[in-house]
Amino acid sequence: MTERAHPYSSSQQLQALSALNERTREIFRQIVESYLTTGEPVGSRNLARILPMALSPASIRNVMADLEHSGLIFAPHTSAGRLPTELGLRFFVDAMLEIGDVGREEQERIEAQMRAAASGHTFESALAEASSMLSGISRGAGVVVTTKSNVHLKHIEFVRLDPARALVVLVSDDGSVENRLLDLPPGLPAGALQEASNYLNARLQGRTLGGLRAEIEAGREAMKRELDVITERLVDAGLATTVGTSEARQLIVRGQANLLDDLRAVEDLERIRLLFNDLETQKDVIELLSRAEGGEGVRIFIGSENKLFSLSGSSMIAAPFRDGSQKIVGVVGVIGPTRLNYARIVPMVDYTARVVSRMLDRGGR
Repeated sequence: MTERAHPYSSSQQLQALSALNERTREIFRQIVESYLTTGEPVGSRNLARILPMALSPASIRNVMADLEHSGLIFAPHTSAGRLPTELGLRFFVDAMLEIGDVGREEQERIEAQMRAAASGHTFESALAEASSMLSGISRGAGVVVTTKSNVHLKHIEFVRLDPARALVVLVSDDGSVENRLLDLPPGLPAGALQEASNYLNARLQGRTLGGLRAEIEAGREAMKRELDVITERLVDAGLATTVGTSEARQLIVRGQANLLDDLRAVEDLERIRLLFNDLETQKDVIELLSRAEGGEGVRIFIGSENKLFSLSGSSMIAAPFRDGSQKIVGVVGVIGPTRLNYARIVPMVDYTARVVSRMLDRGGR
């Protein structure tokens, strides 16, 4: 989105925003909602027809001039209607957006689709389904970032290399194998490695690493009764090694083609081309999504608020999900134009993240 510069500092902008009266807020709301629906500028004559209060086009133009001076709206062309600036969108999202709940029918559909994707496949299939689902809902690109600690496990084995070291071998449901080096505690009995392997595999039940760690921690007293102290330390060390070091990030993107569906001008095509270039830079997308792990609930990034999408003028709505031990291990979200349907997408992203967390808490089922 191209904006005209305005003369206000940040503190002046905040003062101007807080001083908006009801009439000004309603005109601003209609300009933003028209933009989110059509992507087109709206003028004073059209606003006079749709406002719930009787105002002349001349009165509306005076209010629009004040809003433009405050940096909330701008005119893309001479004598055109007005569009919200990125500052205006941020103000609307933070102070005026009315977010509803996800309906029971939609909740059941989301859960059923993700359970079906995970059943007989891998947890990664459920994450891919989450990305596809959010893409379909938003008509944007659905995105998921997760860590290797969410891999759906099939088998764990401890293999001795020498008296002081062993490998922890992780076999996941999709057949991939990872090896992690482990320092062995001194005085380890000959059968301890096999005993530790058996103990963990009996509790795997297709769990993720995070889910397995939570299960072991919850049954700490029972483990102390079953295993000697050294073997218990081996189990803890094995889990710490696998969960603690498997932090490679995986990015899943679905529905980029949706971004081509509603192009209205040559500048739209250029914006989407820039966005596609951004999405191909996986490391930067992962880094941006990871910023959503820094807080509770849904995070909304608009346009140049993030460096990655500053040129394409895009927005991202994202929410973190947690494993069985309540550790944040990934993010689900939507990337699209700044005129995303925030009121609908925000609760859907939030609910999808909670479904993923519940699946992780149940060991990926």
